[in-house]
Amino acid sequence: MSAWVIGEALIDIVQHAGAEPVEHPGGSPANVALGLARLGRETELVTWIGTDARGEAIREHLRDSGVRLSARSTDAARTSTALARIGGDGAADYVFDLDWSLPVQHPGSPPRVVHTGSIASVLEPGAGAVATMVEAQRATSTITYDPNARPQIMTDHAAALAAVEAQVGRSDVVKASDEDLEWLYPGIDPLRSAATWLESGPAMVVVTRGAQGSWARTSAGVEAAAPPRPVQVADTVGAGDSLMGALIDGLWDAQLLGAEHRDALHAVDAPLLRRILDHAAAVAAITCSRPGADPPSRAELAEWNGS
Repeated sequence: MSAWVIGEALIDIVQHAGAEPVEHPGGSPANVALGLARLGRETELVTWIGTDARGEAIREHLRDSGVRLSARSTDAARTSTALARIGGDGAADYVFDLDWSLPVQHPGSPPRVVHTGSIASVLEPGAGAVATMVEAQRATSTITYDPNARPQIMTDHAAALAAVEAQVGRSDVVKASDEDLEWLYPGIDPLRSAATWLESGPAMVVVTRGAQGSWARTSAGVEAAAPPRPVQVADTVGAGDSLMGALIDGLWDAQLLGAEHRDALHAVDAPLLRRILDHAAAVAAITCSRPGADPPSRAELAEWNGS
């Protein structure tokens, strides 16, 4: 049983006010892959980085945590960056320098789950190839998606919305922040927008709401919510990605991944849904307590939970 994660890996250049910038490997899909691998899941990342020093830093970072890069993922001319300016509340504002495509050669044997999202699912020339690869795996795999909207890049709102809604329709589990939903659907309550997505096919939508924690609803109308775990915040870089990886991990533990379990995924009950949200909240909290996108290992999570 393995996971494919399809999307960008880049270098986060983290800039706190009055401090020298610090570089960390990042990129939303790469962070999800990292989180899954640290939780002990076999994970392959289909991405687009260079063979420059920043690309090598990403490769080493992923390799050390057990993430496997698919063939041709290092064919980019250069490695992309995201300048993350950190405010007093720990939140990040991003400026991107991107080069995104998709390797021609696909990964190997079919996985249990395929995850994609963020820039990779909307930015051409790679977005169309991402959609094709995801669609090809629906017959055997659970599809998960996090739009992780980046208004600085998704400058054509109508086109971005169309791309997001198309990917939602291909997905079984969708996670979005309330900020994502407010940007995609201005003036509409984020929970209402997310619930509407269920009409296009997903089994489950999850919304993260900052200090209000997370909320989820299934296609059967089952709802659950979980508060955030209290923690001293270093910054929020990678927190949503860590939560996404932990959602997948929780579904994995519940034996709900793989196309053969699609009906069971639609029928998840409230207690199980709450347990999965609580698990994801713990992983996200640990990530927030550390600088950069640095999700916990399974052992660190167990220690933090007092197990």
